[in-house]
Amino acid sequence: MTRHGARRMGQRDAGRVAGGMRMETRESQPPAEPPARKASDPAVRIHWWVVTGLRIVMGAAILLALYERQWLNALVVFAIMLVTMAPGVLAGRFRVYIPAEFELLVVIFLFAAFFLGEVRGYYARFWWWDIVLHATSGLLLGLLGFLLVYVLNENQRIELHMRPRFVALFAFTFAVAMGALWEILEFGMDQLFGMNMQKPMFGDNSGLTDTMWDLIVDALGAFAISAAGWWHMHRGVRSFVEVWIRKFIERNPRLFRA
Repeated sequence: MTRHGARRMGQRDAGRVAGGMRMETRESQPPAEPPARKASDPAVRIHWWVVTGLRIVMGAAILLALYERQWLNALVVFAIMLVTMAPGVLAGRFRVYIPAEFELLVVIFLFAAFFLGEVRGYYARFWWWDIVLHATSGLLLGLLGFLLVYVLNENQRIELHMRPRFVALFAFTFAVAMGALWEILEFGMDQLFGMNMQKPMFGDNSGLTDTMWDLIVDALGAFAISAAGWWHMHRGVRSFVEVWIRKFIERNPRLFRA
């Protein structure tokens, strides 16, 4: 072999090695971070102000409980504050963008259910408080059901296309099923730990009436959001649900790659 031939072979081998190194470098790069929320978005500003206000209220409640030496109440409120932070923490941990509107609704629901309901005693003071919260949970779980179906439809690795009525049916059944699982959890906590999660209602101390009304309003909330979603998809009209879901899909492209 001539000197020039050996040099050309060495250059080709070096090119292959360099190309392989470039390919390995591209493959080893971590997935891109989801875009951060835009501060100019009104929903983001509203989310920040409302969540900050709720945390200030809970922080004041913790300080008051500590001042009055109510250590258990302080610990409970602190745990509730951590729970309200969970959506944002989980989104950052798993690098998933959650629309500010949806996260705000979840945080307000958690605040109303645990802080106002349990700590401030709204469940006992207002007989309708539990009913309103269960109706709201039906709406939120219905939205989550729509989101799951849209994720499956948009994922390029899954060949799946669903009609609007099936999407609505799935969202409805998903929300009702989650509501039923919650009622099972309440029953288990009452039986195992002597708690009072299934509360007396309308003279029924067994908790059965409370459970049935919870399931009924769960179903009504789920039906409302499912019917609204079906109507918008059937008519081809963009609803706030689709806007939120599209925002989720656009900001999390790595979840939908083939």
